[in-house]
Amino acid sequence: MAEITFKGDLVHTRGDLPNVGTQAPDFSLTGGDLQERTLGSYGSRRKILSIVPSLDTGVCAASTRAFNERAAALQDTVVLVISADLPFAQGRFCEAEGIERVHPLSAFRSPEFGADYGVIMTDGPLAGLLSRAIVVLDGDNRVVYTEQVPEITREPDYDGALAACMG
Repeated sequence: MAEITFKGDLVHTRGDLPNVGTQAPDFSLTGGDLQERTLGSYGSRRKILSIVPSLDTGVCAASTRAFNERAAALQDTVVLVISADLPFAQGRFCEAEGIERVHPLSAFRSPEFGADYGVIMTDGPLAGLLSRAIVVLDGDNRVVYTEQVPEITREPDYDGALAACMG
């Protein structure tokens, strides 16, 4: 269980992020076309999993825009933004913001994702949503970097995540 904060108040997650060096848990999440996506859907590309509570918040929107901009420089890497938002809402957000380089995925049908990745918030006003975290996977889906953002209202360490893709 991780301890993080939301506006300074203590919040817990169920479990912990996968350990660096381990095989990432596979998932089945929903894409904008309502089709299921798994790790295998993205082949042997490196993957940045940007896990967020909701694209309908300022910080989640900012981090998605930042990864969209920075993803252009990444070779053989896909950025997946994962939230509990419905795919329709994710699509509207991406269209309105001109987001084209990241792939939004919804966990609305997949509560096991949050449990497997240790990101379900168990208390506080956002209980039941996913915490803000980054998990970077190599082409074999081994975990090479993780960040459980300690304060939900803060953006992640973009440079750390991007460096893990190049290393």
